[in-house]
Parts: sequence; C-alpha cells; structure tokens
Amino acid sequence: MARALDHKPEMTNTRADFYHRIEGDNLSPLWEVLSTLMSPEPKTEAVPYVWRYDHIRDHVLEAGEIITAEEAERRVLVLENPGMRGQSRITETLFAGLQLILPGEVAPTHRHSPCALRYIQEGSGAYTSVGGEKAYMAPGDLILTPSWHWHDHGHEGKEPVVWLDGLDMPVIRRVGAMFTESYKNRGTYPLKRPVGDSIARYGDGLVPMGFKPVDENSPAFHYPYTRTREALTRLAKSNDWDKHHGIKMEFVNPTNGGPVMPTISCYMQLLPKGFQTETYQTTASWVYACREGKGRTIVGDQTLEWGPRDVFVVPCWAQHHHEATDESVLFSFSDARMQQKLGLWREVRH
Repeated sequence: MARALDHKPEMTNTRADFYHRIEGDNLSPLWEVLSTLMSPEPKTEAVPYVWRYDHIRDHVLEAGEIITAEEAERRVLVLENPGMRGQSRITETLFAGLQLILPGEVAPTHRHSPCALRYIQEGSGAYTSVGGEKAYMAPGDLILTPSWHWHDHGHEGKEPVVWLDGLDMPVIRRVGAMFTESYKNRGTYPLKRPVGDSIARYGDGLVPMGFKPVDENSPAFHYPYTRTREALTRLAKSNDWDKHHGIKMEFVNPTNGGPVMPTISCYMQLLPKGFQTETYQTTASWVYACREGKGRTIVGDQTLEWGPRDVFVVPCWAQHHHEATDESVLFSFSDARMQQKLGLWREVRH
C-alpha cells in the first residue's frame, strides 16, 4: 500500500535489530529519513529577520576599537540568521556581514573561491582593489570581487566606512571547493590599471574590440549608485510598474547579459510612496538593504519594518510583499540566477 512521503514506517523489533546491525557497516535505511530529506515543498531553517542599522552601528564601530583590519584579515560582524545561529549564514546558500574599515587602514590582499559583493552602507574615502584596479566607495555603490581574484581594501579618507558583504560561501563549503590564499608575504597586489578603467572599458554597453571573456564574472566590477539611481528614475517615467516588484532592475555582466557573478544575482528596485506590491513567492532567498525611504515587508505572518541602511532577509519559498511608506530604493542579492542555471527556479505571483 502506498504511503505519504512524510509518513515514517512503523518501528518493529525486527527492524530495530536490523538497523542496529547494519549501522556497524556505515549503512542506514533511507525510508527512516526520507521524510526529512525530501518534502512536498521547500523547508528552510532560515527565518525572516531585520537588522536595524542604527541599532547595531555602535557594535560595528566598537569592533574597530578591539581589533585592527590587519589582525582580523576582514573586520566583519556576521549577520547570522536567528534560525541558523552558529552557522555563519543568513540563508542556506548565502553569507552576509557588515565590514568596517577605518582611516589609514589596509586589509591584507587575498583571494578565495567564493565570490563576493560589497554594497556600501556609509562613508567615503575607502576603496577595494580588484586585480590591480582601485574602486573608490560611495554609499549605494556595488563592488564585486569575483572568485579567485586578488583583492584588498584600504582607506584614504577621514571617516569610518561600512559595507554589506555578500558571499556564496555556504554553497562553496557544501560542495567542497573552498580555497583561500594570501598574497605573498601578505603584501599588497600591485596596481595595474587606473581608477575607473573597468567602467570605461565595459560600463557603457561597449567592450574593446577583440575582448574575450575568461569566465562568467562581470569585468565591470564597480557599479556606482549615481548611475544606478539615474537608471531607476528614467525607467520610472515610463510608468511600467511591476505589480510584484515596482521598478526592479538587475545588475548584469555587460559582456553576456547574465548575472554579475555565476552564483549571486544583484538588484536595485524603486517603490513609489504608498506603493504596495502583490504577494510574491519564490524558491530563491533574498537579502535586502534599504538605500532610501522607509516601509515594511510582510513575510508570512511577520512584519519587518525597515528604513535607510537596514538589512532584512526573506527566506526561500516565503510569501511576502512590500509596502513603501515613502519613495524607497532597495538593494538586494539572491541565489535566483544560480537556481535558474540548475533548473530549480520556481516563482508564484499571487
């Protein structure tokens, strides 16, 4: 007789004895754990949550008093999902943290197999150097450090700079492809190109003649917020508002139109004052950071209130919608494109 997938077979003395005997040979019965491995719909340990930036900012700055950027390698406070404490994850597939660099500091050069993004929360005068090119930071900017690219951070300004880190580290660790390497003698990778070179080469819908991409990472690794905000404003004039997203644009690799990195997709969206999106549901996980405005996101039966620089998370397969109290701009990153490449992506527009 067929049974439901979430139903466990009855335990008998004969079965218990059999399970005990095969355990010594590192065997186990699938039928006893099948309901925990497979489910009719996604099950996630991640829960909706919002980190109020003004509340936690003092902790971020205090970290600068107790450890240097060089000692820490990267001075980051991990945004741990309350449903997965101790796992250094904001969702099953994504890592997020707030990184601080102070005037005069340099974070050592290294590279790693996880790809990473830097979304700038506050401050100016700091930079990320990627493959020998500096990208100076301003609030709202997106800067990429693709897999296995040498990168370091420095600060030539006068005020603390904080950014939101996003990495695919949980995925890389799960598949066993984690590699990390410090630059020789913990020195600084030499500069090879002038500031803004990648934007000039790839940021205007043009590429140098004869260009051949070496991987799927965007060579235009710096996306200034001034340009992004202008694009949102121009598109808003068309009144082509998506009922579930407002005006939502994806940062793309200009050489192939794909995501900026193979495993992480990044977005910026505009919600006009009073706009309420319709309920949306997707297998992707979403990490949001508010750039402008204020509002709330209703995730299931929870309400996440947000304002400038707050960070919040919407787990996989959670029904949610946004309500903008003021005109608002939200940055987000997700594992959506990775799922699409694997043929796993699903969405429901309620």
